[in-house]
Amino acid sequence: MDMPGNEEPLPDSRVGLTPRQARRIRIVLASVLMVAMAVVLVVRLASRTSVLVVGVYGAALVLCGVVIELSRHGRTRLGTWMLGLGLAAALAADWLLLP
Repeated sequence: MDMPGNEEPLPDSRVGLTPRQARRIRIVLASVLMVAMAVVLVVRLASRTSVLVVGVYGAALVLCGVVIELSRHGRTRLGTWMLGLGLAAALAADWLLLP
């Protein structure tokens, strides 16, 4: 019977992802988002041709590529922050700047 005061400490096992798994997940996530941004760019260009559309979504595509390279070199946290903030900025720019 387990007594409340007789808890055994957990073994020193890591909970979560290994660094290699984290890098791969972020690379796949950035790749999927890059394809999504390319599709949105094509759809937006079909509805209205604008240099601003190309600029906003082109910057998002470049950002996804930078995040892939950062993840390949082990900078997964920095890449995650950049991806989240950059894509939020691209969507905000789409909503605010593009007609």
